[in-house]
Amino acid sequence: MACTFPYDQAMNTVASEPTGSLAVALAHASRLLERDPTLAEAQAREILKVVPGQTEALLVLASAVRAKGQPQAAVEVLRPAILAHPKSVSLNYGLALALADAGDSRRAIAAFRRVVGLDSKHPHAWRCLGDQLLLAGEASGADSAYARHLQASVSNPALLQAAAALCEQKLAVAEHLLRGYLKEHPTDVAAIRMLAETGARLGRLEDAEKLFARCVQLAPGFVEARHQYAIVLQRHSKAAEALPHVELLLKRDSRSANYRALKAAILGRLGEYEKAVACYQSLLKDFPSQPKAWMSYGHTLKTLGKVDEAIAAYRKSIELMPNLGEAYWSLANLKTYRFTDDQVEAMKAQISRQDIDEDSRAHLHFALGKALEDGGEFNASFAEYQRGNLLRQGGLQYKCEDVDSLVQRSKALFTPEFFHARAKSGCPAADPIFIVGLTRAGSTLIEQMLSSHPAIEGTMELPDLIALAKRFGRRKLGDDATFPNGLAALSPEELQALGEEYLSRTRVQRKLGRPFFIDKMPNNWSNAGFIHVILPNAKIIDARRHPMACCFSNFKQLFARGQGFSYSLGDCAHYYRKYVELMAHFDAVLPGRVHRVIHEQLVENPERELRGLLAYCGLAFEPRCLRFHETERPVRTASSEQVRRPLYSGGLEQWRHFEPWLDELKEALGPVLDAYPAAPAFS
Repeated sequence: MACTFPYDQAMNTVASEPTGSLAVALAHASRLLERDPTLAEAQAREILKVVPGQTEALLVLASAVRAKGQPQAAVEVLRPAILAHPKSVSLNYGLALALADAGDSRRAIAAFRRVVGLDSKHPHAWRCLGDQLLLAGEASGADSAYARHLQASVSNPALLQAAAALCEQKLAVAEHLLRGYLKEHPTDVAAIRMLAETGARLGRLEDAEKLFARCVQLAPGFVEARHQYAIVLQRHSKAAEALPHVELLLKRDSRSANYRALKAAILGRLGEYEKAVACYQSLLKDFPSQPKAWMSYGHTLKTLGKVDEAIAAYRKSIELMPNLGEAYWSLANLKTYRFTDDQVEAMKAQISRQDIDEDSRAHLHFALGKALEDGGEFNASFAEYQRGNLLRQGGLQYKCEDVDSLVQRSKALFTPEFFHARAKSGCPAADPIFIVGLTRAGSTLIEQMLSSHPAIEGTMELPDLIALAKRFGRRKLGDDATFPNGLAALSPEELQALGEEYLSRTRVQRKLGRPFFIDKMPNNWSNAGFIHVILPNAKIIDARRHPMACCFSNFKQLFARGQGFSYSLGDCAHYYRKYVELMAHFDAVLPGRVHRVIHEQLVENPERELRGLLAYCGLAFEPRCLRFHETERPVRTASSEQVRRPLYSGGLEQWRHFEPWLDELKEALGPVLDAYPAAPAFS
């Protein structure tokens, strides 16, 4: 969506035919802006010859050269005028627009803030400020700016009150006010949009999605709502549904950096990595000063195995934004990258600053921990990992009790009798191969090996099964309203429909047309029973790694989202124990249903383990699976560079460098550690 001058439309209402007056000349120049910016520029320059420094003519001139793709020329037009009229809202707004078009987000943000400082009820400036903050990755600041845009855009007292609550982060109050208002005015799109944004901020993505859908249905031209709708769809793992909305927005404003960045991210989620790279390249050609866009470009290059180009992109983002901790962590997260002494000192200098946000600080601690670990400074490295974990843990609401409850409910529901009663239920397709377990347990290696087989396609960690499972956490079924208890009420036809829906949702990720595909979402260990009843012929592979190695590897990994257990050694141990307990339960009630791969055994004797794994999948042994590092395919996980190299056993015991600081982990693992690789007896 292009940010425009609010006075343009008013100027178009001046007399339709020129009579020689200044007002008519300005109106004529303004009318020319949309259909012929070159003529508008010429008209504005003629006016300025007669009336040097005339403010409206300067604004028309700046708009014309911006429309011709010359934003820097617009900056040069407006800066001298602002020196003469520093409190002019229009001139400052014009400068902010030009800086935004020039890709200079830092100065554009400052300029838009000057505008709203001069006029706090300038809706266009608040919206554009939100767009720039969003592009810069400052999500909370963008939310605040968008809330102020809403407040400045409405005049109804009830909506003003709700908008004020949004600005003050009183989300429950805003929700209550808006729901009450919409009972009386159910088609008010401004109120629907506000309620949708409230839902999105509360994390109720399904509710927000429905509200935004209603909003754009009632008002197809409501571009702000459509943009937010596409963002919510993307966040809700519905990239395929989000893409058409972004395409519509780009038809309206093909130059928008925000729309183009969102499209690139969506293409990446759809597995269209080459198209995503092209999208980022085009964006960064026009807006080369966007550090977050460079970083996202680096992520996509990394996925494609273009590691040198990814490193260059990450370095560029750091050059543009030296306190961007996430870019340093992105380098560290390659696992094969080694920081220079200068980079280590730069990270320490950034950490010592008092003005960086906690998210950047956490990323820097993790990256510095990796750098010090590579340098053999294990004591100092552990201290950095610990600081990063403490920062990350503080912003989460992870509770061990939730995992306890889930495992207890699953064991109670998923009995031999339960499965026997549903023996002929579910979708019979055998296409999916689920790899489950903890993160950092070797699942990417298994995926890379299997994806080297001509009958199997690797995709990514797909969110679709978890999205289906979440439906049953909200069902109102008395005391059994929480997943997985809601599954007990489903008919064979409903279970089959769920399996078919999963296949339909994941079809977009299958690019090669192979008979089988891999879903490598590790958290699906807790959904093994769900998988069995909706897809009884799907394969389930449990990737298991030594508990000390696995838990500590999680502790020193900073995840983009989720995995709340990983930021405490005690929580890691508890989560690992519960995972082993539930998998042991499925071994007992569904013998042979889950095939377990012990990571250390796979590294020690890959051919033996691969033969057993492929036999479980019903496939003949394929020698190229042993040459997995030669297979060219996108890999999204933290192990992407490691699986592009031959097997290396040196990493199996890396945790021992940190053994002096891991007593808490050993103690908390208890019998699970002692019994490994078998499972201890569980009650």
